[in-house]
Amino acid sequence: MDQKRILAIINTNKMNFDNYKIIPNYKTNKTDLFLAENEDILACEKTLNIAFDEDYKEYVLNYGSGILGGTYVRIYLPETIILTMDEWKSRITEYWFWDEGKDVLSKEEVLNSVRIGDTYDGDEIILYKSEYFILPRHSEVIYKAGKTLEETITWLCSSGILTEAFSEREFEPFEDQR
Repeated sequence: MDQKRILAIINTNKMNFDNYKIIPNYKTNKTDLFLAENEDILACEKTLNIAFDEDYKEYVLNYGSGILGGTYVRIYLPETIILTMDEWKSRITEYWFWDEGKDVLSKEEVLNSVRIGDTYDGDEIILYKSEYFILPRHSEVIYKAGKTLEETITWLCSSGILTEAFSEREFEPFEDQR
């Protein structure tokens, strides 16, 4: 196989960050990024017995902690996922209300998933068996959003289901997500 074809295959498997623009943090006016390390990703995968897709890894290694889409999507760093997991599962157990989504995921399946992010509106992004789902805050359904983080972000920002569709992909970094 020639070099161009190999690079084309590699690039089709990578998240497309071409239209992502880093903007200054509204409080600090800085564009400093707070990134995950490969070791953090590996430790989280081992601790939770999961495998993140390449898009998630690329996102947290290149953008890290912050909010994408003006003020819409937050993807958690591995450390945040681990530190908030017990509290999240307790809250989901106590306040479960997605019975209309049981054909997509059962309560037990959601409790065996991993929350990897959320939206400004309080919708939660979860990873279950290598697929992403959305637990909406204002609806009892559960949405299947994609097999990769890029598909999921595109669904969240472009489907028009949970918020009005928008095309800008500005990323505002901030230090702590907890």
